Amino acid sequence: MAPAAQSPVFKAFKAFGTRDEKDVLAVLRDPASDIHFVRFVFPDILGRQMDFSIPASEVASAFKEGKGFDGSSVAGFVRIEESDLIIKPDPKTFRVLPWVYEGFAGDIRWREAVMFGDILTPDGAVFEGDSRAALKRVLARTCKDLRIDDFKCGPELEFFIFPSSDAPVLTDAGGYFISGRNGGIRKEIQLLLHRLGITTEYDHHEAAHSQHEIDLRYLNALDMADTAMIFRYMVKKVCRMHGLYGTFMPKPVNGQNGSGMHVHQSLWRDGRNLFFDKAGPYHLSLLAQRYMAGLMTHAREISAVLSQWVNSYKRLIEGYEAPVYIAWGQRNRSAYIRVPEYQPGKEHATRIELRAADPACNIYLAFAVMLAAGVEGIRKKIELADPVEENIYHMSGTRQKKFEIRVLPRNLEEAVRIMEKSEVVKEALGEHIFHTLIANKLKEVEEYGQNVSGEFDKQVSEYEVRRYLPVL
Repeated sequence: MAPAAQSPVFKAFKAFGTRDEKDVLAVLRDPASDIHFVRFVFPDILGRQMDFSIPASEVASAFKEGKGFDGSSVAGFVRIEESDLIIKPDPKTFRVLPWVYEGFAGDIRWREAVMFGDILTPDGAVFEGDSRAALKRVLARTCKDLRIDDFKCGPELEFFIFPSSDAPVLTDAGGYFISGRNGGIRKEIQLLLHRLGITTEYDHHEAAHSQHEIDLRYLNALDMADTAMIFRYMVKKVCRMHGLYGTFMPKPVNGQNGSGMHVHQSLWRDGRNLFFDKAGPYHLSLLAQRYMAGLMTHAREISAVLSQWVNSYKRLIEGYEAPVYIAWGQRNRSAYIRVPEYQPGKEHATRIELRAADPACNIYLAFAVMLAAGVEGIRKKIELADPVEENIYHMSGTRQKKFEIRVLPRNLEEAVRIMEKSEVVKEALGEHIFHTLIANKLKEVEEYGQNVSGEFDKQVSEYEVRRYLPVL
């Protein structure tokens, strides 16, 4: 990859930070930017990155009219007879990829930019199967109902690095904060993200062999969902350039921890963190307590969205640091929700950490149902249960009953059957996504049952490795 070309316009935006269509077109029209193509990115119903590219010269018309594509080939979108859809790019999401592409001929070189956007029907209506639109809808409703400005999210995305997508062959014997190998790849990923204006806060080797983590600085939930899509792409891209394979498969290796996506979250108004209360228990406001209570009340209902694959539930078993029990605490990493300890003078950092999601989920839908469940707790003034600070894995059944600790679904089928009855999830996702996702997941469960015997209830099967490793 050659160094990026520079120009006054290109420097001004640092490959990100455009405000409107005029800004984007100014960058594209500057010859020194050398941007020949713009890639339009959007998630399918499973959260996988879909994209297609257009010449930079076509972007002005795309801003006015959108760009059509065949929705029938995208999972969870429309049937063949309803195939036509349109993406309308959002100029504020414009970012220039921080490398130069080179063709077979030595004089063929170009740059690409990416933009996210809204999926519309041919008559201009918002497409009800658009995951990004579902999150925008829940955010707008919450801002209006609670008079808040922002739902901030900061995910910790874990991933494995293997030699290839053929098999989960370990590349190191490292552990938590024990470097292992490929720490340089984590740094390279971050430096490229920084060129895109994406701020990272932390990186380290995770608990499992060959497992890594990079934490993203919190953003508005919609911006963060877009950013997480870019992050997953960048991890895979950089690993591929090193002849390796990066995967977000929740549980690729038996006997090792799986990969989670712990999501730090808080609600804001007028620049003030509404989760902080100096006099509250754990410095949590009543709003934060009710939000947590909502998440815990609806934890089983939202599980099929946060942990959406058959393989996800091979991670959610006792003994591997993944949350199985619906409880909360400050120091308890076996709990569903953890409240990081308050540091004096850092009121803005007050937040809760939901630990159940994994990084292979549809991040837009995950944020939407988290927010919807939490807000339901606020609306209904649900009282928060007492914290549990002891290791729940070591509790007796009697003691678990004393604390009224429930468990998350044990497999995807159980999770989907619970979600089917959830009005909270249906309202958050909308009818189209809700019913389409259920049908898709039940088909996945059926195909799994046809290929894998019951002895693999808690073990990763070869079928899962073949099906999920190459695509997650």
